[in-house]
Formats: sequence, C-alpha cells, structure tokens
Amino acid sequence: MTGWAAPLLLSIRVALVSTGIVLVLGTAAAWAVVKRRWRGKGLADVLFTLPLVLPPTVTGYLLLLLMASRGLFGPWLRFMGIELIFTWWAAAIASAVVAFPLMYNAAKVGFHGVDEAFEGVARTLGASESRILFTITLPLAWPGLLAGVVLSFTRALGEFGATLMVAGNIPGRTQTMPVAIYMATDAGDTKTAAVLTVILLAFGLVAVGLSRGWSERQSGRRAGFWRS
Repeated sequence: MTGWAAPLLLSIRVALVSTGIVLVLGTAAAWAVVKRRWRGKGLADVLFTLPLVLPPTVTGYLLLLLMASRGLFGPWLRFMGIELIFTWWAAAIASAVVAFPLMYNAAKVGFHGVDEAFEGVARTLGASESRILFTITLPLAWPGLLAGVVLSFTRALGEFGATLMVAGNIPGRTQTMPVAIYMATDAGDTKTAAVLTVILLAFGLVAVGLSRGWSERQSGRRAGFWRS
C-alpha cells in the first residue's frame, strides 16, 4: 500500500464513525434546544458550541483527562476492558467532539426552518411527539441535517490537533491524513504530503460547495415566499 493510501482509508473510517456519532447526538441536542423548553438551555447551547472555538490541542487535552488510564473514566474503561487512548477509536471520538458544533448548528438551522403549524396540526390530530418528530420535523429539516453531515464529515477528515493528542502517530493504526501530512513534510516527503493535501482540498471544496448551494436554495425559497 502506498504512503498515502493507508492514512486516506483510516481517515475515511474515522470520519464515517465520528459523523455517525455527531449525526445522532448533534441532531438530538439541536432538537432539544430548539423544540423543547427547559432550564439551562442557554448554558447547554454555549457548551455544545464550545469545541468550535477551543484550540484542538485543548480539546485533546481535555479528552485525555477523561479517557486516559488515570483520567476520570480511566478506571471504569479498564474495568470494562476498553482501551481507547492511542487507538483509531480515540481519533474518531476526538474528531466527533471537534465536528459536533457543526452538526449541532446546522441541525438548529434546519429545525428553526420547520413551520410549527404543521407540528401543531399533527398534535391536534392526536399524533405523539415521537411520531411528529420522525414523520414531520425530521423530514422537513433534512436539508439542514444533510449540510451538517457533509460539514461534519469534512471537519472530521481534517482533524489534526485533538487526534494527535489522544491517538498519536502510529502508521497504519492511528496516522490520519493530517498527521501523515505533517510527518511527511517533516521528513521531506513532499510527494505524499502533496497528494494528501490535494485530497483534503477536494473534500473541502465539495463540502463548501454543497453547503453554499443548500444555503442559496433556502434563501431563494424564503425570497419566493415573501414575493408571493
């Protein structure tokens, strides 16, 4: 396997797992903040967005405090026979934490765009909250959820600082594309660094293009509504 193929495949696996995590957790968190009323919602919103502004190395250090053998959950993880630090699962968790705010904020936009009148009519007809969620709210919010998935996947694919802190740099096991680019550059392997950089740029361009296209369609729909 070539020098860039292994980091590429590992990064895709990490990004897919982390995107699956944030799709579920980010959507649930956004729904709770937008559609439910409860105390502390403002504080929760701040905490959910916090990884977006924290340096990735700080995020990685905090994850070490949680997952390391002497961390908060370390003894419990050892008891369960689970080893996370310096595994690709640690890279997936770190990528999920960093990508979470993107999914959360995109899902919030999607839920805000759902006309509450549809949900109200469903309630008057006796529909349960879970049925309203899965048959009305989520289908109407899908453009925002899709944008969040695309952005989260791309962000997870390019995560470097937090991943390096908790997963390290083990070729074939935890060396993702950003880490491989750094190591290849340090070693003077400009070919591998260039190939991986082009791949990440391509993913980034596609993600930004899809997100921008969705935003323009949403703006066009709103403008058409007001003109009518």
